Amino acid sequence: MAEHTVPLVIRAASNSAVEPITDILRGAGLRVECTWVAAIETLQESLSRIKPELLIDFADPGHDGSTVATLRDQVAPWLPIVVAAPSLDEPAIAAAMRAGARDAVSLGAPDRLAAVVLRELRSARLEHALQSTVLSAHAAHDPLLALLDRPADAIIHVQEGIVVDANPAWLAMFGPDSAVVGQPVMDLFDEPSRPALKGALSACLQGRWSGHRLRAGALSPDGGVVSAEITLELGEHEDQPCVRLLLPAKRRDEHKLLEDLEQVVHRDQTTGLLHRRDLLPAIRERLAVASPGGVRWLALIKLDRFAAAERLVGAAASEELLAGFATQLKETLHTNEIAGRFGGVRFLVLLERGNPRDVHAWSAQLVQEFARRTTHIDKHDITLTCTVGLAAVSSESRDLDAVIAAAADACSRGTQHGGNQTIAAGAAMVTPYEQAWIKQIKSALIENRFRLATQPVASLRGGDAHMFDVLLRMVDSRGKEVLPGEFLPAAERNDLLKNIDRWVVGAALSFAAQRRPSCLFVRLSQDTVRDASFVTWLDSHLRSARTDPHAVCFQVTEAVATENPQASALAGKLRQWGFRFALESFGSPANAFKLIESLPLDYVKIDGALVQSLSRNKDLQLHVRALTEEAAKRGIQTIAERVEDANTMAVLWQLGVEYIQGYFVNAPEDVVLQANETRPR
Repeated sequence: MAEHTVPLVIRAASNSAVEPITDILRGAGLRVECTWVAAIETLQESLSRIKPELLIDFADPGHDGSTVATLRDQVAPWLPIVVAAPSLDEPAIAAAMRAGARDAVSLGAPDRLAAVVLRELRSARLEHALQSTVLSAHAAHDPLLALLDRPADAIIHVQEGIVVDANPAWLAMFGPDSAVVGQPVMDLFDEPSRPALKGALSACLQGRWSGHRLRAGALSPDGGVVSAEITLELGEHEDQPCVRLLLPAKRRDEHKLLEDLEQVVHRDQTTGLLHRRDLLPAIRERLAVASPGGVRWLALIKLDRFAAAERLVGAAASEELLAGFATQLKETLHTNEIAGRFGGVRFLVLLERGNPRDVHAWSAQLVQEFARRTTHIDKHDITLTCTVGLAAVSSESRDLDAVIAAAADACSRGTQHGGNQTIAAGAAMVTPYEQAWIKQIKSALIENRFRLATQPVASLRGGDAHMFDVLLRMVDSRGKEVLPGEFLPAAERNDLLKNIDRWVVGAALSFAAQRRPSCLFVRLSQDTVRDASFVTWLDSHLRSARTDPHAVCFQVTEAVATENPQASALAGKLRQWGFRFALESFGSPANAFKLIESLPLDYVKIDGALVQSLSRNKDLQLHVRALTEEAAKRGIQTIAERVEDANTMAVLWQLGVEYIQGYFVNAPEDVVLQANETRPR
């Protein structure tokens, strides 16, 4: 029954009754922690402080049990009372139950006392669970009624940026005809939605929008914002081309109703995020499945100095602050990421991003944007900050509790240093696995157990670009695929990157010769950039590969190009041979424009850490536009990395970026080459 220690209060005038009762219960296998309360006057304070699961009232001579029950009712009316006495007869038992006790037991019947206590504990817990379920059902009542009332599709037609027609469903939601028709379409949506909407309208008019759903905030007549997913398609109005914006009605779907009910039951009503009891199993279930790519991190987020805000506006009103933060948090997450309320004002998120830099960029953006948010409550303008603790989840992180503890410790350190910041846990458990990784990498090179994967690069100007980004996978001795984020750090620390690079380049040249892509992007590490023998090796390998050099574009990160002067000479030499050259993870304000001027480049890949926060951040949009325009002046084409949704794609279209890559375009696909074609010579 009791897996944890059960707190009990024993009310008795003398402590001589406490030990016998405790011995009886512990002898029956119950793990109890008994607190003796002598004076009835202190009973209420003790019940509030200890929060027991059961109250045992020892019947002293002349004792009135109704007084104890009355005091109990004022503090914890659900708390069961069991009366105990040296001896009892049936009239005494009946009197005790009339006074408010659940039962009365003689100390001379120890087995019955233990059975009654066990019964009352179970009953109290079941009653508490039932009350929680009823509360959840009441909370779900209104949302479920709303689910049953489904409107028709809401539609407007737009010509040259002006709304020329709106159907009754749209007018019913967003205002009278005079407030919609004839107005600029941008005026119907909140400012953060406008860059993506503008790009999507432009793409749709040119026939390059393929039914993607656009997230937008539509302005309601009362000044509120209605979160919506809008479909855009080409149409006609009075024989003239237009763009039709459609807000699909949610059709009644019994399966969806069950899903929505499950969501209401499992999610915190204030924040809409998972309850802790459902959050942890959901994370464990996700981690049991291998990551399709990229990295996984846990983020533990705590609102700073929330207690002071709560004292200012009150406990009930402060829930609005939690709801606002949860809304802001959800807007930053990808659809596959898991978030929940971890307890109090702490939140836990499982992030799945391209690389650690994306994780840190997400965290910094969240902290920065939340600090800018002001909430008006009861004549008070409240501004809060948050602290984020980060911890990496590796394939060896089998203990979820340990990773959570690392994130919590990092968050605590950030809070102690003033909050409003991000702290990452140290790289735990690297040393014990270092030698194992080295051995695996070397054996994989010898046994040819590396594999290529390719991810398409899509053109925003239409047509199949037939361009691919090359990714690397390792197959371990058990046949399990290992992502580069697991083994490349160990390879870098142990001078193995050059060998891996040569395997990748050799396999990529074979792929280019067999499949003839228009462009294949191949990464070079810092070690290869510094390796003077790489050019000689490549010259020899190119002669036997029969590959068109123009089909291969070597790429290095902005950081590698900045820190290694050899990068410019290497780029120049490779381009002399007909290869192309690119910068990836490009766009830092400090280096970007300088590198465009100094390096011979064909492409720049705009950093995914910038791209993932782009759709609702005006400052980033201005920065990316400036980069794109500067690159265009120099004949350098632009590619956006790690594009994850339609809104981001629409903004990139509007900013003049030419290509995109990421999971929104396509997931990586394994490369199958002819036998013996992947081993570099």
